[in-house]
Amino acid sequence: QVQLVESGGGLVQPGGSLRLSCVVSRTIFSIVTMGWYRQAPEQERELVATITSDSITNYADSVKGRFTISRDNAKNTVYLQMNSLKPEDTAVYYCNAQLKIPPLWRIYDYWGQGTQITVSS
Repeated sequence: QVQLVESGGGLVQPGGSLRLSCVVSRTIFSIVTMGWYRQAPEQERELVATITSDSITNYADSVKGRFTISRDNAKNTVYLQMNSLKPEDTAVYYCNAQLKIPPLWRIYDYWGQGTQITVSS
C-alpha cells in the first residue's frame, strides 16, 4: 500500500510564500517522477511542476521563476516552494508519484488527497 501525504496548504496574501510537502509512505520503491498538479474550481487539473529520478525539473510557464520543486530522497519527500503567490494560483494542489513497486517493478501512478491553497487579501 502506497500513500502520498500532503501538507502545507492554507491561506496566504498575494505576494506571499508557502511550501508544500508530500511524503511517500512506502519505503521500498523506485521513483520515476514526482510532481505537483493543481485544479481550480470548474477547471481541469493541470501540471505545476515535476522532478525526475535524475532531478530534472519541469515547470508550467505560469509558475516559472516563482515555484521550485525539490526532493529529499532520504525522507521520501517532495517539496514545492511557492513564492510571489498570485490570486490565480488559488486551487487544490495534488501530489503525484510514478513509482516502480516490487516485486515486478512495474510503474504505478499515485495521487495525494489534495491540499487547498487560497491566495487572497
